[in-house]
Amino acid sequence: MIKSTVKFFRSLLSPRRLPISVWQPAWSHFLDNHVIFYHALSESNKREFERRCIKFLALITIESRDDDITDEDNLLIAASAVIPMWAFPGWQYTNLDTVHILPSAFNEEFLCFQPDSTISGMVGNGSLSGKMILSREDLHMGFASNKDRYNVGIHEFAHLIDMADGKTDGVPTMLMRSRECSTQWQNFVAYKINAIESGQTTIRPYAATNEAEFFAVASEFFFEQPATMLERYPALYESLQQFYKQDVLHIEKPSAR
Repeated sequence: MIKSTVKFFRSLLSPRRLPISVWQPAWSHFLDNHVIFYHALSESNKREFERRCIKFLALITIESRDDDITDEDNLLIAASAVIPMWAFPGWQYTNLDTVHILPSAFNEEFLCFQPDSTISGMVGNGSLSGKMILSREDLHMGFASNKDRYNVGIHEFAHLIDMADGKTDGVPTMLMRSRECSTQWQNFVAYKINAIESGQTTIRPYAATNEAEFFAVASEFFFEQPATMLERYPALYESLQQFYKQDVLHIEKPSAR
């Protein structure tokens, strides 16, 4: 989800974050048990994954109004950032400076535990540029199961990848080889959105909201259930495989772009 208004961040008087600077063995154990992508890596690539998590956490502030950020929160947010761009070792999220954690889903006023608290994550533009807000509950649930095609962390970082060219349009230009590739993707997305609206696909209906949400939802699907996507939607799998330069079914050593 993308949001452009800001009242919420004015309420943060002195935000702090829990720093991570030296990797702890317990964190490797946590990732091995909770992040399927990490679990599938070779030992040498696990060390590379950990180095990238450290780098991400050194650059991005992760905060909570109640100052209750845990190591597990940090690790899952970092994993959400590292996984999509695994094939791009030098990638940095230059359009992100802060991730704010709320305890659960929230509403338009950033309030949790309300009847309309249904938002699990968002990235900002305009006055909220550089900000991401995540529901802790949904963040952890996203990594608890790979059977629901839902991972709010990867969803929101997919938005940032889309936005890296300055536009929020579901066209990840920074990952594309040519303008022709961009046009082909836009035509394909329009076709798929029509199929979703017509009930001809099992892709999550939220993907039909607009092109940006289609890319984010499809990215979740790609990393959560690659085998199912390849079987049911091979053209979509192939497109995302080309963008992310990953065959998620056979995770290999990261390669430079």
